[in-house]
Amino acid sequence: MTPETLRPLVMRSLRRSNVRKKIAEYLFEISPSGSYTSDIAYNVKTTPTNVIGAIRGMNSRYRDDESLLGLNLIEQVESSKNVKIYKITDFGKEIIQLMKEKR
Repeated sequence: MTPETLRPLVMRSLRRSNVRKKIAEYLFEISPSGSYTSDIAYNVKTTPTNVIGAIRGMNSRYRDDESLLGLNLIEQVESSKNVKIYKITDFGKEIIQLMKEKR
């Protein structure tokens, strides 16, 4: 999908899930650095399970096609010792910037 066709789906997904929105905003704030699951959970005040669901999708609660990875808002970066680090993508930065301007 092109960014133009993806944008409405992304906005809908972020409006439907406060956790997804908080994660994207947190990664936007710490950009260009990334973070790992439990640190993200601590900073957005939720559980690591909710963070994993919002990032990757989890059955019916967090749909895969509406996950932050599935919508290309964040990317997974492998670091040493198999720790998964997540960073916001350029497309994700653009979306969060748009949301901040609309407030």
